[in-house]
Amino acid sequence: MRKKILVIEDEYDIAELIRLHLEDLDHDVTVARDGHTGLSRGSAGLWDLIILDLRLPGVDGLEICRSLRQKSEYVPILMLTSKSSELDRVVGLELGADDYVTKPFSVLELMARVKAILRRAELSRKLPKAPQRETRMGCVKIDPATRSVTVRGESVELTAKEFDLLLHFASNPGRVYRRAELLDSVWGYGNAGYEHTVNSHINRLRAKIEDDPAHPELIVTVWGVGYKINATAGDRLTA
Repeated sequence: MRKKILVIEDEYDIAELIRLHLEDLDHDVTVARDGHTGLSRGSAGLWDLIILDLRLPGVDGLEICRSLRQKSEYVPILMLTSKSSELDRVVGLELGADDYVTKPFSVLELMARVKAILRRAELSRKLPKAPQRETRMGCVKIDPATRSVTVRGESVELTAKEFDLLLHFASNPGRVYRRAELLDSVWGYGNAGYEHTVNSHINRLRAKIEDDPAHPELIVTVWGVGYKINATAGDRLTA
């Protein structure tokens, strides 16, 4: 099926290479060559995929990723990073990017990543939707319909991935998830080298919803395995 793809890349040759190969796959491609234009078009349009370079003039790719992930409409993001920018890749994944390719890249690899992301997005749309009803764990209330969270009646601001992670836990209280499973389920990819992305999100979630993040009662660590929502926490956390 023909998809709408936005490529935000300031290097002309790279942008044209990506555009030509995506059009060969019968996709509609729009190219933005600076950060300001990319952010404007990314925010205004309904895209099936955004391919985002992190090093851009004007607004950098990390800021664009952060801004897009604060919106209710979810669009997959594939980052383009330099081979040496390990920190940028980690931060980009933590901000909610779905995958990354390092420069210089193989066109075959890039197209394979694009196909995989679009395939996951299509499968996700076909899956039965989870009931859009409020979920309460003690003093924490999660509303999937509005993607909002309150703690003792006070609104808590979560990033898109923080919300997805919390909702995923709350949908299966008591189940223990390995970090690799959470990467697959919430981020949409498995990469053992980036399991610390999960740890960072867990720590930020705890800081926002736990009474004592250093001694969490809701999102608990199962040592040597992973994390889970404590199914009995509501008995102690209810306001």
